[in-house]
Amino acid sequence: MAKKSKKQQSGGTPATVALTAAGVAYTVHSYDHDPSHPSYGEEAAEAMGVPPERVFKTLVADVDGALTVAVVPVAGQLDLKALAAAVGGKRATMADPALAERTTGYVRGGISPLGQRKRLPTVLDESAAAHPTICVSAGRRGLEVELSPEDLAKLTEAVVAPVGRA
Repeated sequence: MAKKSKKQQSGGTPATVALTAAGVAYTVHSYDHDPSHPSYGEEAAEAMGVPPERVFKTLVADVDGALTVAVVPVAGQLDLKALAAAVGGKRATMADPALAERTTGYVRGGISPLGQRKRLPTVLDESAAAHPTICVSAGRRGLEVELSPEDLAKLTEAVVAPVGRA
């Protein structure tokens, strides 16, 4: 009998493969994605019954010409000035969605901060530290992974800074 690969065992997204390989404790939450829902993150929070301040969205921005990942609560917004400052840049704008998808290897609404095709500088909003666990995309719409903010910061080599705003 053939042995299953880690990818097959973990559910198959690069994010869950990376978590399994790192030996980090995590929980996968799956839900039926509704394409008509206006917000991927709010949909995830509602479907999982988790407060929106514990569900974080992964956004890709352009900081002085370099793509940078911001992980902020779905209940708020990304502060682009604060993101630029957190990585020593001057100006940040949201990245072109097609470029973000090509660079990370994930589709919009399913971009995970983990297991990206190309590792990008990452900034995790400091509010994550207020929770024992947070949820982020596991790499596809309708799939979230719950883990400690410390593990997420360590695995993504994230800078922790105040980049989210209510």
